[in-house]
Amino acid sequence: MSNSGDTVSQQVTGAEALLRWQHPTRGMVSPVEFIPIAERFGLIGALGAWVIDEACAQIKTWRGMGLSMRVAINLSMHQLRQSDLVEKVSDALRRHQVPPDLITFEITESAAMEDAQASMRLFEQLAQIGVSLSIDDFGTGYSSLSHLRKLPATQLKIDRSFVQDLGGEEDARAIVKAVIKLAHALGLEVVAEGVETRDQQDILTDFGCDQLQGYLYARPMPAKHLQLWALGDDKNTAHPSFRDSLFNQDGEADASGNEHPPYH
Repeated sequence: MSNSGDTVSQQVTGAEALLRWQHPTRGMVSPVEFIPIAERFGLIGALGAWVIDEACAQIKTWRGMGLSMRVAINLSMHQLRQSDLVEKVSDALRRHQVPPDLITFEITESAAMEDAQASMRLFEQLAQIGVSLSIDDFGTGYSSLSHLRKLPATQLKIDRSFVQDLGGEEDARAIVKAVIKLAHALGLEVVAEGVETRDQQDILTDFGCDQLQGYLYARPMPAKHLQLWALGDDKNTAHPSFRDSLFNQDGEADASGNEHPPYH
């Protein structure tokens, strides 16, 4: 899990589910390695559905412990083409009794624009069930503003490549400032990802960026640690309801225990 915070209240507002694989012999395997393999062998659909289900299960666990945390989930190009995606999302929300406004789905700018009409229909269907939608990695694709303004998204994320150059590149500052103004003009909230320094934080805050995300605030951590970190609780993390998530070959979350906090 990776965290984001509000620039005005300076409070943690949500987390992004990050998929990681802790292999028993190879150690931590990057998604850059295993996601293409999952796509190649037809496992990405089951894996994506599992992530959605696990995120909803984690939200339920957190709510039971007094933490109402919004979670952002990335949707792959493959998932956008699944005819039953909305049905799977609705089912996960219903089974885990999760309010839909605690879920934000992130779709990259390139994926959203590959088939703009299909993306529009899917976004509208997802919006109807109450989840939020975010355009991820903005500035790296080739979006059409005429399509972008029609998408029922509520949030736009500035790609980290622009944030990293804020300290010394005038053109990066100009682009980020323009993107923030454009997003606000369209009624979109703006999140800057990859914030690592106080200078970047100060510049983005001065530009009116709504939320910041990056190593300056917290590095990715297991869900069981995030709940304790967010609440400032120093209890031992060996809580009986905490465990790492397991993904089996059938694409189902491991069914042992009552809760399923994901290790993302």
